[in-house]
Amino acid sequence: MSGQSPLDDFKTALSSVARAVTRDAEVEVGFTADAPVQIGKQIKVPTPSRTLPADQVAEARGFADGYALRMKHHSDAVHAAARPVEPLAAAAFDAMERARVEALGARNMAGMRANLRASLAMRMRSDPISRAQDRGEVPISSALELMLREALTGEQAPQGTETGLSLVREWISQDAGADLTALAMLIDDQAAFAETARLALRHLDLMQADDPLEEGAEDGGEDDQTEAEESQEEQESEDGGTGESQVDARAEMSGDQADDGESDPDAQEMEADGEPEMGGEGDEGMLPVRPNRLPTDVPDFNYVRFTEKHDEIVAATELCDEEELTRLRAYLDQQMTHLQGAVTKLANRLQRRLMAQQNRAWDFDQEEGQLDASRLARVVVSPGHSLSYKIERDTDFRDTVVTLLLDNSGSMRGRPISIAAISADILARTLERCGVKTEILGFTTRTWKGGQSREDWLAAGRPPHPGRLNDLRHIIYKPADEPYRRARKSLGLMMREGLLKENIDGEALMWAHTRIVNRPEERRILMVISDGAPVDDSTLSVNHGAYLDQHLRQVIDWIEKKSPVELCAIGIGHDVTRYYSRAVTIMDAEQLGGTMVEQLAGLFDIE
Repeated sequence: MSGQSPLDDFKTALSSVARAVTRDAEVEVGFTADAPVQIGKQIKVPTPSRTLPADQVAEARGFADGYALRMKHHSDAVHAAARPVEPLAAAAFDAMERARVEALGARNMAGMRANLRASLAMRMRSDPISRAQDRGEVPISSALELMLREALTGEQAPQGTETGLSLVREWISQDAGADLTALAMLIDDQAAFAETARLALRHLDLMQADDPLEEGAEDGGEDDQTEAEESQEEQESEDGGTGESQVDARAEMSGDQADDGESDPDAQEMEADGEPEMGGEGDEGMLPVRPNRLPTDVPDFNYVRFTEKHDEIVAATELCDEEELTRLRAYLDQQMTHLQGAVTKLANRLQRRLMAQQNRAWDFDQEEGQLDASRLARVVVSPGHSLSYKIERDTDFRDTVVTLLLDNSGSMRGRPISIAAISADILARTLERCGVKTEILGFTTRTWKGGQSREDWLAAGRPPHPGRLNDLRHIIYKPADEPYRRARKSLGLMMREGLLKENIDGEALMWAHTRIVNRPEERRILMVISDGAPVDDSTLSVNHGAYLDQHLRQVIDWIEKKSPVELCAIGIGHDVTRYYSRAVTIMDAEQLGGTMVEQLAGLFDIE
């Protein structure tokens, strides 16, 4: 096409193919330097270099084809109705559905088959299955997707995954081989496919046998599926549509689960057993009062840690040298370059909002003080009226400290962790200007798949119900009493490759809470910046699937009801209100301006 670069022509071709596949003229394909994503009718694929190498072109085509096939053959309503509630089962269920959708294209079009093979190979290169050395290190979701893809298309797993897949192939074939064969016959019927996929997950003990399908999903007939798809189309026309925003099982496990809107049984039990004056409205409808005292009755929530001797609390400066920190900080500054307008706007407006609460107020209609010019008109109209004066007085602004707890898990890799780092940087700078001390903390694990904790468990003979089975790494980016200028460089550590691993949110939240609750400030605010649910394969592989999720909910419930600490959250790309009662969501860094200014400022309003 004249006047366009080869890269522009390639993007136009991708859009044309996606529109042909979906039969929707409004579908657009664009490029991104971050993870591939589909939001509504917008598809973002990895940007190839200007020379358009064949392998990069195939990868971009594969992701575009995969998302287009999903838009054509997948119903979010049918999927959500059948999706299990256990995190491991939910991730496996999502992966099996992706295999079904992509197989529909691979079986019918040879070119699309090659493109999808290239995008799959790219995903698997960063998947833990490619470096697994024992069965416990293999993500079941990835293994099921690859084995189901073999059953549906006849294609072998990508190079590099054979070793990991061989560790679990016999087990999956023995317990769910017949189910995978049956799924190949149901590829055109999403509802029936979903029901059989759930059966396979039960046979693999990934979900409870008494986990029922949600109402409306049992029939699986074409009429029900059509009705669900129509309902989905109507919803997308109203809110711009939704789409899968991650490309690997770990990111999916961090996304919204199908139990949105449902109450957790353990949380209900805690509410029922809670103290009446703390858990609800009083006899006269008054809101509960949060005690400004240190909580002494911290429960254990029936949560077990197999060992804590390999855990570490470390300063960011101890994890890499000064030269690397300088380089990483420079990279973070580059990420913020195009956001300077939004950053300045947020910082200034947030600062004015906070300073307004600290500035002096006026007492009017006084007998002496400073002449009140606004009331001189009364004297002109009625000369006998005495002059009015006003007196400045200081407002009661409580001493405040804020802790920012940042999710440093693998699912935050790419754009989400950049947004988290930028958010922490802006808030720390702005709050310091207003005299509000700020502490910045991060949480992840030292290794993938359990580390030394798992080795100790294996050496002990694999005792049952070991509880948390990984080595925690809690990072201090900025202590509350350290000025921002000294800690500024430390925030660049979040850009370091290899830092982000698993996330065990419940223990991290208790750690941050313990630090802030012992501060001398009168008001304490704990803000969590995360992208979703806790995920640790090592722990979840030997405990029930909701082990970490349940602990997080219990910790949040206790802090919100019993602690003097005020808890709030910012969701990065995902709605975290299913965990936190006070939360906002950022879908992209550009949203730090505009309406996000008011939402963030509202989190610090004096009550």
